[in-house]
Amino acid sequence: MDAYLALVSKREVRAFQARPIPDDTVRRILEAGRLAGSSRNRQNRRFVVLRDADLIARAAGTVFSPANLGDARLVVVVLVRGKGPVAFDAGRAAQNMMLAASNDGVGSCPNGVGDAGALAELVGHEPDEDAVIVLAFGYPASPRDPESRSPDEWIDAADRRPFDDVVEYL
Repeated sequence: MDAYLALVSKREVRAFQARPIPDDTVRRILEAGRLAGSSRNRQNRRFVVLRDADLIARAAGTVFSPANLGDARLVVVVLVRGKGPVAFDAGRAAQNMMLAASNDGVGSCPNGVGDAGALAELVGHEPDEDAVIVLAFGYPASPRDPESRSPDEWIDAADRRPFDDVVEYL
């Protein structure tokens, strides 16, 4: 798929099918996150993968929008360590994973961490690590075909502030 089409057609998915995600697809998603750039190439992040329904349900209680994890088939907790732009680097990895998933027909939704202590206890982080993003993945309950529209049609249909309200040229 064209990278620009992948970007403009990407939408958050909050309802997933019961269908499991194949191991090779999970691997591609995680590799996309692992290979994301990082400040000074420190790579101060790691991913904890949850596929067990009970663990996912427990993780749901630690995020700002628990329903977003409700029927996910894969949850990835992004942990960071150190100072500097580590949260920015986590975001880069998360976006890579969500775009790789989308390319394989897997939907995703990012979640903020509401109860860091409970999540840390669940995933067993190191003392100098923080869980900053929780990603939910699964096949969308209502699949959408990115190639059913042109990039301009996806842009026009997006619920986003107008271009001129966001972009300023100096």
